[in-house]
Amino acid sequence: MRKPLPVCLLVVACVFSLAAANTFTQGKIAPLKFTDTRLPNGLRVIIAEDHYAPVYSVAVTYNVGSRNEHKGRTGFAHLFEHMMFKGSEKVGPGEHFYLVFNNGGNMNGTTNNDRTNYFESLPKNQLDLGLFLESDRMRSLVITEENLDNQRATVQEERRMGVDNQPYGKSEEMLEEMLYENFAYQHSVIGSMEDLNAATVADVKEFFRIYYAPNNATLVLVGDLNTADALARVKKYFGEIPRQPAPPPVDMTEPVQTKEKRAKVEDKLARLPRLDVAFKGPLGNTPDAYAMTVLTSILAQGESSRLYQRLVKETEAAVATRGYFDQRRGPGILQISVTPRPGKTPDEVEALVTEEMAKIAAEPPTDSEMRKARNGARNSAAQMRESSLFQAFRMGEYATFFNDPGLINTRIDKITAVTAADVQNAAKKYLNPQQRVVIVTVPAPKAAQ
Repeated sequence: MRKPLPVCLLVVACVFSLAAANTFTQGKIAPLKFTDTRLPNGLRVIIAEDHYAPVYSVAVTYNVGSRNEHKGRTGFAHLFEHMMFKGSEKVGPGEHFYLVFNNGGNMNGTTNNDRTNYFESLPKNQLDLGLFLESDRMRSLVITEENLDNQRATVQEERRMGVDNQPYGKSEEMLEEMLYENFAYQHSVIGSMEDLNAATVADVKEFFRIYYAPNNATLVLVGDLNTADALARVKKYFGEIPRQPAPPPVDMTEPVQTKEKRAKVEDKLARLPRLDVAFKGPLGNTPDAYAMTVLTSILAQGESSRLYQRLVKETEAAVATRGYFDQRRGPGILQISVTPRPGKTPDEVEALVTEEMAKIAAEPPTDSEMRKARNGARNSAAQMRESSLFQAFRMGEYATFFNDPGLINTRIDKITAVTAADVQNAAKKYLNPQQRVVIVTVPAPKAAQ
């Protein structure tokens, strides 16, 4: 669900960017101070004062994502994200948007494999509004057949636009299906058309009862606030919402892959071939995960990366390369995507990608490459601190995923502590050709389009 950013918040963003320099102390990012409180009903409340601009952000992170779904009910967490905007006991359908936008704010919600979150950014004098809106739908979401059918159709159209009718959409979905054996991560967040059609009102009500309880949520407030006053207001709006039994735990274990998996996809929407190579990685917030983050930066991120320099600049075998390592609560994923230059084949670029991966496993990165990766991480951390909303996002995720909201202060230290030897060891451990998934996407023959 995407809405335009109001002009007032664009101005606020500029104010925050001017304040960014104040987050640094002698070359280091100043730690963000916060309180961490657990209400009697189980709601975790994190509050960080930031008085640079007269705004605040609230993010409510629920400990539920597509990993909590079961076979036959995929896409449910994302469908439910949409349902949460269809009205509650005291807020009519669509009123949540109007109340926030008409008071100079911005809002949205997102779902991924590991969590669902909802957020508002508003002027400081609208603290009660944000807390009221989030508490009312946590307490009393309106669940009807009409609302379900409406949002089911919306999500199905989103799937058509983002997957079924999107170049390389099928390949992206297949990648995780092939890489993971555990159903928790094996299926896509958006789910299948069949499973979305199978969802019932009874399913939705049970999902709400299990996962949308205060003891399964973390509320983060960041901005121009008084901590004691803000906590008192949170207790006023959320304190009486009853807790529920803890949701069932999710098994995230993955067997070791012992043989390469390959697939070829004929895509009627693709105009150029594409090579995708993926590996399972370590659990998030572990030394190996930070080594993989640095490894990916050196190997595949930006024009100075090894793959871009080798494939695009030196050999001119490709027109584009990209790569990322997604740290997750369970095993992460390293994905490399390469678009061959016309006249070059996916086999040719795959051979070069394999060579570069072997090189970084055989010899550690240079001091220059390590500096570039660390500087990039510092820059990203500083940019995140420019926005009260990004801070609220991250603290909610870190609390939910790793029980450590303070990771917002220490994550950069964990990345900069990674050594060249750590990067080399991570490459040896996780970039084994027998443990990869390779998908080659080619334009479908014209007769098939």
